[in-house]
Amino acid sequence: MKKEEELITEFKVYLVETGYSEYTPSHYPSTAYDYCKRVERVCLREGISVTRLYNSEILSIVAKYDIYGSEAEFGAKSHRAYINALKRFLSFKEFNDGKRMDPQ
Repeated sequence: MKKEEELITEFKVYLVETGYSEYTPSHYPSTAYDYCKRVERVCLREGISVTRLYNSEILSIVAKYDIYGSEAEFGAKSHRAYINALKRFLSFKEFNDGKRMDPQ
């Protein structure tokens, strides 16, 4: 099982490789960094680890923070940055699951 820091680092690399910026032109942390922090914040709020979110809770947490979920108001903060970060984390998991199932 992967450690928290390893998962977050891999998620950040995934975001950069899929077109999200790591730094602004002024060299400040950008979307990739922000999404990692938002995923960690949701985990703290939920009282779960990033590993648990990744392995078993991501679908229910996305539903909870999306438009009709019980935490939709929080998910919509900062122009929906929280729910968008969670959805990208789900995409990251799906990408990794697909790689494991690929016979090549």
